Amino acid sequence: MRLATANLLSGRGFGTHGPDGSVAPAAGITAALATLAPDVLAVQEVDRGIARTGHVDQAVAAAAALPDASWRFVRTVGRPTHDGDYGIALATRLPVLEWHELRLPGAPGRYPLPVPGNLLWIADEPRAAVAAVVQTDGGRLTVAATHLSFVVGMNVLQLRQVRRWLDALPGPRVLLGDLNLPPGPASRLTGYTPLFRGPTFPSPAPRVQLDNVLADRALAVRAAEAVRLPFSDHRAVTVDVDVR
Repeated sequence: MRLATANLLSGRGFGTHGPDGSVAPAAGITAALATLAPDVLAVQEVDRGIARTGHVDQAVAAAAALPDASWRFVRTVGRPTHDGDYGIALATRLPVLEWHELRLPGAPGRYPLPVPGNLLWIADEPRAAVAAVVQTDGGRLTVAATHLSFVVGMNVLQLRQVRRWLDALPGPRVLLGDLNLPPGPASRLTGYTPLFRGPTFPSPAPRVQLDNVLADRALAVRAAEAVRLPFSDHRAVTVDVDVR
């Protein structure tokens, strides 16, 4: 089984010196994610019908990268009648037995966010997690996706809440996404095992790992890598595991 996670940056291009002004069309998002050949795909920073990205439904475009995918989008920002939605999504080609969602509050106030060549002060946003209980050849497996706060401390609280939520779902359990934490702290906070280690951010020349694939037990990893997409400031991560 191939697990994949990708922060899409809303399909926006990102070069050595920051955003390059380009926006990937729906077909470009689908084609790029299809090269990952995932069985399970978690995506973050997903736009749906927002003017800045051409009103593209990026959740549909991402799900189209998987043959006959079941998928779920969870809105974290926006309203259906007000310039679209923004959030996270999870897609899988495996049979889905159950879907689950968790809402997470953002941190109040405004916080510094370093970007190439600049320091931005921005407000945090609500967060969420989505999980699918899927059927595999070896039985049931829970796969979950999230995108945690960039505010240090709030992401720790959110990750602990996600871990408690996952405890009530069938094991084994895998958590994918942009946790805004390296795998070491993420593993210590959850007790989960990192299935990939390597820098993923920023995408042109990554120095830190923010994008994680964690499991609540030691799964046999056959291959794992970070993949640069034609858009985004993060590299995608793919992990091949044996869950039998």
